[in-house]
Amino acid sequence: MKILLADDHPLFRDGVRHVLGQLGARVEIVDAPDFPGVFRIAAEHPDLDLALVDLYMPGMPGQEAVAAFRQQFPEIPLVVLTASESVQDMKAVAAAGALGYIPKSYPAPLMLDALLSVLGGGMFFPEAPALTGEETARPESEKISLTTRQRQVLALLAEGKPNKVIARALQLTEGTVKIHVAAIFRALEVSNRTEAVIAARRLGLATPGNDRPYPGRHA
Repeated sequence: MKILLADDHPLFRDGVRHVLGQLGARVEIVDAPDFPGVFRIAAEHPDLDLALVDLYMPGMPGQEAVAAFRQQFPEIPLVVLTASESVQDMKAVAAAGALGYIPKSYPAPLMLDALLSVLGGGMFFPEAPALTGEETARPESEKISLTTRQRQVLALLAEGKPNKVIARALQLTEGTVKIHVAAIFRALEVSNRTEAVIAARRLGLATPGNDRPYPGRHA
């Protein structure tokens, strides 16, 4: 897996690089300090699996850069990692084609969950109430946010499969499976597999035949 990490603060890039290392032993990271560097590196590395970029960097306005990047490199998923928690910024980059938006205030596990969602073919955007402090009443099952890949892992957990078997079925490393399992535990607010399966079945998230595993390119 190859990830482009772009931020104009070297110390922050070093910190994020450490977090990204938890995605697996085979993660390769190339970095850039500005938007011109983002476009140059993306052109030099057509095999990028993800571009993780700050919204406010030298070179050009962030929202304009996101739109230009998505137009020039539509096959590379782009996620914005920014200090801004503005709902307006979030909506703007979503409209520009970003597949994710992660505030820098997020803890590392939540950042990893968001990236795994995008790498698994999904999207990640904080809900407006989470950024504004507003509360929206929703059914309990709708409050549980699991990516497609996490639901596949959960379906195999419900069948009693160990991590090694899950990894083989989904063409993942065992380390990546462990990350997904930890994310499932956090989402369901449980501490072990048995509790996760019980909670998932109660919420209708792990019923027979749902979310059957399929081989995929990304973790």
